[in-house]
Amino acid sequence: MSDGFGITARYLDAEECDRLTETVSGIPHGRAGIRHLMSDPLVAELAKSDRLMRLAADWLGGTAIPFRATLFEKSADANWLIPWHQDTALPLANEFQSPGWGPWSEKGGVMYAHAPAWALDRVIALRVHLDASDADNGPLRVIPGSHGAGVLTDAEISEYALKGEVVECLTPRGGVVAMRPLVIHSSSKLRSEEPRRVLHIEYADSLDFGERIQLAVC
Repeated sequence: MSDGFGITARYLDAEECDRLTETVSGIPHGRAGIRHLMSDPLVAELAKSDRLMRLAADWLGGTAIPFRATLFEKSADANWLIPWHQDTALPLANEFQSPGWGPWSEKGGVMYAHAPAWALDRVIALRVHLDASDADNGPLRVIPGSHGAGVLTDAEISEYALKGEVVECLTPRGGVVAMRPLVIHSSSKLRSEEPRRVLHIEYADSLDFGERIQLAVC
């Protein structure tokens, strides 16, 4: 856990992956996937399943509440890359003014703000692989331990990426990658015909972060 990420193979079986893939295939997609999937019954059922809740709770120290689910999909028709970055924006139930929060934006009817490190340290993402992730279909790449540096500027992230160790998170179908939001990460374009669909589910130790700061469930 000190690396800020971990890979667990075979959390879902082939039938479960097939059901989830069929479900998300029937939902309108954006360029890179689908936002705000906690409203889908099958996705919400998976997010609240004992298997994933226990894994998230292990990372968060005892309590885990799912609050956001996103499908990331790469294919021959939607082939994209993501440069080195950290995940610093959180969905929030209401807008407020507090040191370290902002700037604000709206995505799909939900308000978002970039969050301070103390808030992001209370979050873990579980990336459920509906397809196997191999070296040729744009796997997640991470820099182990980089979450310990806190929230970084774009220039600091670029510098860190030049000197840091890089690990490709190669994961079988049904496997799960756990990742802290502040781990510096990226992914390349597909180099094969095999799609890469990942259900990215985020958990927090509470939806209430104090002082009117409430996570939105989306």
